Amino acid sequence: MIESGADVTGHNDGYTASGASINGNSHVLVELAGLLYTGRPDGELTVMAQAPRTHHEVSEALDSFARFSRDQYLDTVSLLAALSTKLRTAAGDYAEVDHATDEQFRRVLVSGSFHPSEDR
Repeated sequence: MIESGADVTGHNDGYTASGASINGNSHVLVELAGLLYTGRPDGELTVMAQAPRTHHEVSEALDSFARFSRDQYLDTVSLLAALSTKLRTAAGDYAEVDHATDEQFRRVLVSGSFHPSEDR
């Protein structure tokens, strides 16, 4: 999760990110996808509304709606899972860049030297 605060990109735009937060949010998305999939729509409802129990046009309309909503539902579950994967990848990339930046900064601190402006 991006949090309000310090600098992410070198520009102080009021946001910061943490690898743990990004990774945590990826787990939340997978959990949501799993819960949605577990509570998937009941196909039995459309079977109960088929002809001859209902009018033929009502049965067709309900079947069309059920197919459309099932597609939308599966798309939503797939999207949440895909977003989770992207966030996990972003968390890994963030940690890699953060580590590289940390190493560069440590090298400057260890091997650098300070020369006062009046001595230059």
